[in-house]
Amino acid sequence: MEVTYRYARQSQVGSGRQHAEMTFAPDLSRPPTFFVGELKDKRRFREAISCLHQVVISDMRFQPKNRDDYQRWLAGEESRLLAEFGEVAESHRKERQSVQEELAAMKAQADAVMGPFYKAQAKYFNYLYKQDLDAWYVLDPVITVHPDQVFFECFSEDESSYGKLSCRYDVFEHVTDQAFGTTNIDYSQGLYQAFQKIRDYRTTFLKIDPEGFQIQTSGGGGFDEKKIDLPESWVRGFLQVSSAMTLPMVKLRLQPMDIHNLCLHLKRKKEDIGPRAMKFVLQPGQPIRVIMEPWNDVLQFDRSIYQGETPQTIRIWGRRRLLILERLLPVADAFDVFLMGDGFPSFYVAHLGPMSFTLGLSGWSANDWSRSGNFDLLAPREAVDALTRQRVYDLLAARHLESAPRLAAQLNLDLSVVKSALAQYSQLGLVLYDIEMDVYRIRQLYNTPVDLEAVRFRNDRERKAANFVQARLVSPGAMRRGDRGAELSGSVMDNGREHQVQLTIDSDQRLIQAQCECSFSRQHQLRQGPCEHMLALRLHCAGEAL
Repeated sequence: MEVTYRYARQSQVGSGRQHAEMTFAPDLSRPPTFFVGELKDKRRFREAISCLHQVVISDMRFQPKNRDDYQRWLAGEESRLLAEFGEVAESHRKERQSVQEELAAMKAQADAVMGPFYKAQAKYFNYLYKQDLDAWYVLDPVITVHPDQVFFECFSEDESSYGKLSCRYDVFEHVTDQAFGTTNIDYSQGLYQAFQKIRDYRTTFLKIDPEGFQIQTSGGGGFDEKKIDLPESWVRGFLQVSSAMTLPMVKLRLQPMDIHNLCLHLKRKKEDIGPRAMKFVLQPGQPIRVIMEPWNDVLQFDRSIYQGETPQTIRIWGRRRLLILERLLPVADAFDVFLMGDGFPSFYVAHLGPMSFTLGLSGWSANDWSRSGNFDLLAPREAVDALTRQRVYDLLAARHLESAPRLAAQLNLDLSVVKSALAQYSQLGLVLYDIEMDVYRIRQLYNTPVDLEAVRFRNDRERKAANFVQARLVSPGAMRRGDRGAELSGSVMDNGREHQVQLTIDSDQRLIQAQCECSFSRQHQLRQGPCEHMLALRLHCAGEAL
């Protein structure tokens, strides 16, 4: 999708011996959003915003070694090695010399032609992340100003890690100007360098430029207008994170030293073979233990006790991304860890006094948020009419943030209806679930309105499920209620074959367990979302009280 950003100026940094000011230029195509505040907790803010930078430049994808220099050296030595190997008599010397001279001339000609290419290629590989960083910041930075906090959101370069820095107003000494809303900002590499200069003895202002909205537009010459083809992966990644946050999770409380021990172990050892999982062993009332595979080293956190009631073991992959949190260890009070299950995403919330930093990791590094994690299909999906849905959104928009139970009480609606409505807006980029505070927040990801019907089907499996229901190929079976929620069973006819399906849906209308006979379900279970047969049975039964 193509979007247009309009900036009055570039983001700027001004600093002196006793004063520093960081001014972000907001997107003028959005409703006015601005903020001016003097930083009070400077050291923690510096480390947290720098950690956000580490998320952006993180890329855990396989990077092949650049062997161009070796290949060029080998090509230059090949003629000499072959000549020495084939030298058997003096009679061959002159011939060899002639061939070498001819090859040297050809090599010089090739270097003259290919030299610029090799230099450009080397420069590309050496500075790729910096070049991409500037482009990434054009697409990615989102700042939201709310009545209780300002928060920043970003994605990693490989789209497998999500970062969110929340700053409550206690972080600031004085807040002199503000307007609530969400905006993209013009962000440059120089701003990160400026963050490193923040010191306690310097008066530092954070400014989302309010003056940008007061500039007269006669002639239109005062604006920097950029048309960008917004990657679908960027948009979908944000939506998947919002949906995944609303799903049931196991919550753990770890100490900074526990995260330090995990990072230290990962830095001291390098695995050559699999498995490469990090296994959380949880026993009620016992210290949390983590088994590091493939060495089976056990790390026991004596000060971190598992408060759950059910013993379980959860395996997490892509663990080296936890090194992103290293910079927060000296300033963090505690870490909350949220685990969904084996191979599912995990979230790590660092408590930094009046700030918090949320790191969301996909199931493993190669399984990025945008392509493989269809967690919107697991979210509450109860049918909600347009009028009710709009009432829920309007009340949340008026409050900017609110919990689902309070919205349900004030609107006199069932909690499941409210959560289903919020889930739909979350999947459209209009609402964000705050996993730390258990509230929903208004956050408009786009700078243009979104047509709800135009994005009705965000996944081929949803489209197939709707076709199954419309063609009356779904045969519902028994529905039983239990402690965990409603248990559904039925069959779906697909291409002449009947698939038996079983679903468990909790009281919040979230799909928490499912089984199907199809190959997609057997291969992925729910790690990439439910199959079309599960969705069809759920869609068919959506009109019944679950």
